[in-house]
Order: sequence, then structure tokens, then C-alpha cells
Amino acid sequence: MWHQKESSFHMARHTFATTVTVSNGVPIETVSKLLGYTKLATTQIYAKEVERKVSEYMEKLKLILN
Repeated sequence: MWHQKESSFHMARHTFATTVTVSNGVPIETVSKLLGYTKLATTQIYAKEVERKVSEYMEKLKLILN
């Protein structure tokens, strides 16, 4: 049961970081402060994930349009 709660907390932070902040243009430095990270590199993981998703969506769109 503890693991399930811990996972939910982690997922909530991850969703907040990717969907609510980074995807809406909040600067990565601000997201880092909001999450309480001391190293910017830790937060940059979220930005890279968002970039990867955008790339995937653009590839799918390219296939549809062709």
C-alpha cells in the first residue's frame, strides 16, 4: 500500500511538471524552484520528455497529412 501512495505522489509531481508547467511555457528554472530541486539538470528531464512527445506527435501528423 505504501508503494502505491508513493507512486501516486510521484506521478502527480511528474504530471504537474510536464503538463501544467513545461507544456504551458513556464521557464524550466521556475519549474525547478516549484518542485524544490537544487539542480536544474533534474528538471531538464521533464523538458526533454515534452520535446520527445512533441516530436512523436509531429511524426504522426506528418503520416496523416501525407
